Amino acid sequence: MGILAVRRWSSLDPLERQRLLARSTAQIFEPSLMASIEAIFRDVAERGDEAVLAATTKFDGVSFSSGAELRVPVADLAAAHASLAPGLLAGIREAVANSRLFNEAQLAETAGGWRQEVRPGFLVGEQFGPIPSLGLFVPTGKASYPSVLCQIGTPAVVAGVPRIVVLVPPAPGGGGAVDAATLAVAHELGMTDVFRANGPAGIAALTFGTETIPQVRKIVGPGSPPVTAAQVLAQRYGVATQMLCGPSESLIIADETADPWRLAIDLLNEAEHGADSAATLITTSEALVAAVETAVADQLPRLSPVRAAAARAVLGDLGGAILVDSVSEALDVANAYAAEHVQLATSDPERTLAALRYAGEALLGQDTPIGASSYTIGIPATLPTGGYAQLSGGVTARTFLTSTSTARLSPEALAGLAEPTLALADHEGFPAHANAFRLRGLG
Repeated sequence: MGILAVRRWSSLDPLERQRLLARSTAQIFEPSLMASIEAIFRDVAERGDEAVLAATTKFDGVSFSSGAELRVPVADLAAAHASLAPGLLAGIREAVANSRLFNEAQLAETAGGWRQEVRPGFLVGEQFGPIPSLGLFVPTGKASYPSVLCQIGTPAVVAGVPRIVVLVPPAPGGGGAVDAATLAVAHELGMTDVFRANGPAGIAALTFGTETIPQVRKIVGPGSPPVTAAQVLAQRYGVATQMLCGPSESLIIADETADPWRLAIDLLNEAEHGADSAATLITTSEALVAAVETAVADQLPRLSPVRAAAARAVLGDLGGAILVDSVSEALDVANAYAAEHVQLATSDPERTLAALRYAGEALLGQDTPIGASSYTIGIPATLPTGGYAQLSGGVTARTFLTSTSTARLSPEALAGLAEPTLALADHEGFPAHANAFRLRGLG
């Protein structure tokens, strides 16, 4: 058996199609996991810092003596920033700068809101402003992820969110230390409210507020199924989240013109995240799949044993290759899948893009790899997973804005609305609504 699981879409039964389209989402909503997260939430709601400390000891193997130690001292942020190798700091600054360019360009479209006279004397519009508070979750454990804070922190700063709280689990076996590169990003972005705690317990703390960790109105950030489940549960208590952000996934739509070596590079880019990820090639060409299989086998030894094992697990199960009978069928599958990352490795990616309706991001051509978008292109890289790209997009400055609709009527415009409004109010049996017009002498 090869490294790539190869399936022909037209031959799959409905259950297998459903499994591939669901990918790891089922883990997030698994009843026993949700029950365990609910127990953590109840504990944090009742005991505050004490519960967060207990969960961090139990699940992360890190013990703190008091709730005060959950906060990372501001001096540690500056020290981490100063300690970084120049090349890494330059990479962080490039990522932040390009993300800032994208988000400032996006925000320019909404600056000052808009207002339009749609009929004589009939003005409607919107005004926009930042949400009041935000929690940013940055994962750790499998690796160091300063890029995540670049991706979700920069748009929050551009949006002007007045209170931004960063939550990072302590590094395993690090005695409570937090990844220095992530702390350096916080310092670079001017963030000072940084906390270290177990992921689900920390998200519960952001949801309810504790003696040390402040309550916020929205939480975003990618993570493991338990972290994502915690964000889902937070919505029950009135906290907004971004659905869903993790585990990672990608689709590559390729035709016979694609370079199999580069296809293998970009499949492995996503597959190395972990066994719960998905990295899938969709193509009409069996010959291309065979060539990609060879290229993947050649490239796997370049990965560490842990990453290579993860890639094999992904490409042999939830990922691999899907053979389709036409490019049209490939796009049907892609739109049903609604992947986090989609790369268009076709002879005419612009034409392919025109038929792609649902994707967290679309990368056109093999010179626009997922690896670049994950770090330094500057477009959103924290994106909806599990099919939620059919409902939402990536984390941008717009994610952190509120919208207030506005209207202003002239006396003449108000009079023009009397007859239709009275008809509706009378039909629905709301006399006070009708009196808003009748007692003004209208109708």
